Amino acid sequence: MEIWDLYNENREIIGEHISDEKLPDNAFHLVVHVWIKNEDGKYLISQRNFTRPTNPLMWECVGGSILKSENSLQGAKREVMEEVGVNLSNIEGKLVFSKIRKIESGEIFNDILDVWLFKYNGKIPLEEATTDEVLQSKWLYVQEIRDLYESGRLVPSLYYFFDKVANI
Repeated sequence: MEIWDLYNENREIIGEHISDEKLPDNAFHLVVHVWIKNEDGKYLISQRNFTRPTNPLMWECVGGSILKSENSLQGAKREVMEEVGVNLSNIEGKLVFSKIRKIESGEIFNDILDVWLFKYNGKIPLEEATTDEVLQSKWLYVQEIRDLYESGRLVPSLYYFFDKVANI
């Protein structure tokens, strides 16, 4: 169980929320997606563990919910450490875009999504990850990620990657 800050549509904190409970109407929690790109132009993709309650064994970027009192950048770096064992503490990321997601393709999100991009060329030490959310990871070119998406093996909510991230 996690505690999140609860936001209104203007990104103002209006309270706190326990992660396992239903979000109130017109209230949002902050979520990050973190794309990591290496000098070869490949992006880090991770496969969700089969134990994950949603989208098991599908491929995605690193991401998750921001904890109470954490800002988006702090949460992005924490999620990367938790999921793939990479410490981005001294690496600056770029906030690519933000958007409010209420319902997309019939799925209820009620979140404020911040999408980050980091440049990183080191090893991916999954053995140092602090959670078991990721089964495996690999570096892929944009076309390989598109192939995953088109074959239904990339988490569908990452459709924005090709328009908003892949050309940076």
